[in-house]
Amino acid sequence: MLQSIRDGSRSWGAKIIIGVMVAAMALFGIESLFGLFGNDPDEVASVNGQPIMRQQVELEVQRALRSGQVPPEQERALRSDMLDQLITQQLLSQYAEEGGFAVSEEQLDQLIVSLSEFHDQDGRFSAEVFRNRLASAGYTPLSFREELRVDIQRQHLQQGLAFSDFSLPQEQERLAELQRQQRSFRYVILDEDDVEADIAVSEDDLQAYYDAHQERYERPEQVRLEYVLIDRQSMAEERDVDEEALRDAWREQNRNADRRVSHIMITFGDERTREEAQELAETAREALNSGESFAETALRYSDDTASAEEGGDLGVISRGFFGENFDEAAFSLEEGDVSQPVELDSAFHIIQVTDIQGPTFEEQRDELAREVALGDVEDEFNQRVQQLIDESFAADDLQSVADELNLTLQESDWLARDDTAEGVLSEPGVMSAAFSNDVLEEGYNSEVIELDQDRRLVLRVAEHREATLLPLDEVRGEVEASVVAEQQQQAVLEEAQALVADLREEEQVDVDWQEANNVSRQADTVVPQLIIQAAFRMTRPEEGESVYRTVELPQGAAVVALDSVSDGEVDEQMETFVSQMAEQLRAQSVLQGLIDDLRSDADIER
Repeated sequence: MLQSIRDGSRSWGAKIIIGVMVAAMALFGIESLFGLFGNDPDEVASVNGQPIMRQQVELEVQRALRSGQVPPEQERALRSDMLDQLITQQLLSQYAEEGGFAVSEEQLDQLIVSLSEFHDQDGRFSAEVFRNRLASAGYTPLSFREELRVDIQRQHLQQGLAFSDFSLPQEQERLAELQRQQRSFRYVILDEDDVEADIAVSEDDLQAYYDAHQERYERPEQVRLEYVLIDRQSMAEERDVDEEALRDAWREQNRNADRRVSHIMITFGDERTREEAQELAETAREALNSGESFAETALRYSDDTASAEEGGDLGVISRGFFGENFDEAAFSLEEGDVSQPVELDSAFHIIQVTDIQGPTFEEQRDELAREVALGDVEDEFNQRVQQLIDESFAADDLQSVADELNLTLQESDWLARDDTAEGVLSEPGVMSAAFSNDVLEEGYNSEVIELDQDRRLVLRVAEHREATLLPLDEVRGEVEASVVAEQQQQAVLEEAQALVADLREEEQVDVDWQEANNVSRQADTVVPQLIIQAAFRMTRPEEGESVYRTVELPQGAAVVALDSVSDGEVDEQMETFVSQMAEQLRAQSVLQGLIDDLRSDADIER
């Protein structure tokens, strides 16, 4: 709970973000909306008569997505997890209320002043910071305050349960001994190639397996969808862009980029009049037009003799170096262009841009073409979206909408609520719209779904089929493959058990053992974890003896021969860590036990 805000800080305070001051409440008014999804209080579950609304689930889902901890493609699975979480929270809150756990208004109000999360740079509570932090997490002041109250109640309950359980010193010492223990053993892995099994699958076998595993052959509720999509990117790709428009866009994008410039400066005042200087500047510009190089013209005409000797080069400049008139000319030119005479500070300047400090036009051409085309289709896109809203709202189908807007009506395969759809159907909110009451039950077109800033989609259920158990004949091949695999696995397991029996009788067996010496519980080894876990569950062998055990693997089986057990070396840091982890696990176990008990006694409808 409150995870979206807690993730913003590692401090203890952020983990129990608490309350708001009464004064802050006055700044934001009375809360009129609970959340982000309107006022449709569809009840998705109830816990002992107390409802859980659809909007509560959606709020938690959106907060998790906004936190960045859950990728958008997992939204549907997340929704189910969030509902389970809300049910658990409701149970704990009810239990806390019955137990007399309470948080006063004064406690909530007083604690806020110590929380840096809502402070400004001066270390004081800021209404603006408070509002922004809550808004970014999808809360309003009153909903945050109420949710915070029950969250603290649950924390008090959980802490009380955790502190009620403890370990005795002898238990901690025994745990440390087991933790540092090391074991040496041998093992061999058997698979279907190591047995000669007579696999025979009868009709009775198929029926029995099918009856025992019917949940595997249930087809969930499914829909087949029709949908239309307006995509601004696709519209832009079909738009031809004028070359001059690209140039204008490039100039606009680079209008403030630093650039290297050269100039020819012709002064007026003491030696010549303004008119004489302007006439001389026009003469210099005509020389450039006739093909004379800028460097040669600068040497002939420029009064800035220092730069003239360098071809008129002034170096790299930024806006504001030489004034507004100079900037207006210099920053409107493309690389290699020469300006008309520009008057500035008792002189006329002819300016040439020799280099722009940024991507060239050719380097940016493709990106500029996309941006210009997107801008060109902006109005058309908005008009078509509005038309889609109007047409789809009134239509009894989507084909007529597609025809009216010159769109392609697209169709999906059969999809379940939790399927991983492809393409636009995998976008957040699409499948929830498909299985909404208006679309699924009433048969309406969906509202226009905003996938992102460039895409809008409307969908409709073309066909719907309820969840059902598929008949055996339809899944016969799948069932037969499972029965064969099960019989092969059983044959391998029986072979491993026979091998263990022979070893225990000290009969000679031909086994190609793999050795694992002085292995610890957390060893970084190539030995499969199931085998390591089995080795540490086996009884300690007598000196010079071995004990044997069969281990069933996901595919195949293993035989383990435990040869010796040693105490290992003391690692105080590791033992402290293990002791702390054990305490946490005990606390979690106590809490989970309470949750399981509450669930078993509760009246939960979903």
